[in-house]
Amino acid sequence: MAKTIQEINDKIKKGIAVVVTKEEMLEIVKEKGVAKSAESVDVVTTGTFGPMCSSMAIFNIGHPKPKIKIQQAWLNDVACYCGLAAVDMLIGATELSRNDPANAYGPGEFKYGGAHVLEELVAGKEVRLRASGYGTDCYPRKELETLISLKDMNDAWLTNPRNAYQNYNVAVNVSEKTIYTYMGMLRPNLANANYCSAGQLSPLLNDPYFRTIGVGTRIFLGGGIGYVIWNGTQHTTDVTRTEQGVPTRPAGTLAVHGDLKTMSAEWLRAASLTGYGVSLAVGIGVPIPIIDESMARSVSVKDEEIFAQVVDYGMDYPQGKAQSLGQVSYAQLKTGAITLNNKKIPTAGFSSYYKAQQICEILKGKIVNKEFLLTEPVQLLPGEGSGVNPKGFIQKAIV
Repeated sequence: MAKTIQEINDKIKKGIAVVVTKEEMLEIVKEKGVAKSAESVDVVTTGTFGPMCSSMAIFNIGHPKPKIKIQQAWLNDVACYCGLAAVDMLIGATELSRNDPANAYGPGEFKYGGAHVLEELVAGKEVRLRASGYGTDCYPRKELETLISLKDMNDAWLTNPRNAYQNYNVAVNVSEKTIYTYMGMLRPNLANANYCSAGQLSPLLNDPYFRTIGVGTRIFLGGGIGYVIWNGTQHTTDVTRTEQGVPTRPAGTLAVHGDLKTMSAEWLRAASLTGYGVSLAVGIGVPIPIIDESMARSVSVKDEEIFAQVVDYGMDYPQGKAQSLGQVSYAQLKTGAITLNNKKIPTAGFSSYYKAQQICEILKGKIVNKEFLLTEPVQLLPGEGSGVNPKGFIQKAIV
């Protein structure tokens, strides 16, 4: 029997909705089967927590006296983009502090960047703002230096172009030297393998065709409430899938938005990746309404039924070669080792399964306590992006 999101919301308001975490749903399906589980369960909570480089914040800091039209600005010596309006600015999570040597004496340590500024702000700390402008009749001030916190700002938004990847690569290195990547340090000759997904808890793997996740979907974001505002950059739906419809390669992504003032440093954490740069670990939780039996089947997918491609980051990935060295399940990855070319390779996960479990529990509690209602989504657009131009972009030589 099919259910609508409005019907499920009515049950939430009355306190009679059956809300379970993804792990609890697996036990229910094991005991009752998919059909009966679809009838008895109304919402399944999913979650993920891991590095999501494509993240940023937009601030309106309010006007000082006299007023200023900011042309350049730094927060704790991390540059902001100011080509918006007088006191609007944008900071990217991966932007480095002004004097960071980066990889000049590599591998760099990348001790501080935009993600660290965001973590400090949501922790309630003050950061140093330095700003300058060219001066106008209506905005005469040319210099500004002050301490500022989130509570001092008119607005502070987390607005992330690409989060919550639907599956991702397993990174290895077949070259003869150690390399440093956004997937961590990879030792030569297939000495280790790194992956980054919560697997069976990850939101988009539980709704592989985006039947209930779309523009307007209300989500747990960084410890506060956020929304899906569009498909994320590099979003694609044209990928190989298992019989259950789960993508076996990087596929869908989400663009998300929320009020930074409601978020927590527990769920927005800066990360310094040796030899690569700065990133931001973001906590995202998505409630999946069980609208029919097909949806119940989708959210009952297990780690052993979700597969990822093993990709060489020593040569293939940097050269844009879409080549897989093999396919492994998340169940295999989570044992601590995989076998490739008859070689046992230790694995490590960049996404925290434990924190994803916590997000599922927190989101479940909010729904049960009538603090969080579901929203009717607008279907996401199909996409072609994969990080490599599908039409084969050819760069012109610059002499």
